[in-house]
Amino acid sequence: MEANSPLLFVLIGLVIGFLIGLLCYRLMSKGERHRASLKQTLLEREHQIAELKKAQGRHVGEVRQCLEAIRHQADELEDKLDTNTEQWELAHTPAAPFDETVQASKTTAPPKPVKPAAPAPAEATSKTPQTSETPPTPRDYADGKGGTLSEEYGLKDSRAKEPAVDQPPRY
Repeated sequence: MEANSPLLFVLIGLVIGFLIGLLCYRLMSKGERHRASLKQTLLEREHQIAELKKAQGRHVGEVRQCLEAIRHQADELEDKLDTNTEQWELAHTPAAPFDETVQASKTTAPPKPVKPAAPAPAEATSKTPQTSETPPTPRDYADGKGGTLSEEYGLKDSRAKEPAVDQPPRY
């Protein structure tokens, strides 16, 4: 083939056209632009995650230091308590761990109800004499459904007092 042959020019033109078309497709295609923006977003998110991991690592380190400081202070307080116990010659017994089964099996006497003391003579002559030892039940907790916390409180009386008025017809 000759270098000036029209067939050679057509072949070179097709190859160059194919390359230009491929380049334009990659640059101008909506899907490719979307894919590139997603890739950019992914890189940004990975960067944010890396920063959060660094911050979390610093936070965990600070918490660990605080816990070590608290443990150190607790040890110092325990040592100080031991020295004060020895100084004041107090008996020190370490606390046993809490066990629910042991606590439940222990039988303790129920607490005795506290009786109100008899009123003093000055109180007996007060302006408001009490008729019984226990005060009346508050209306909030009244027996039955008559307390102020019941759903019908105040409704029955207001319904009975208001006369039934017929509503005019609506058009």
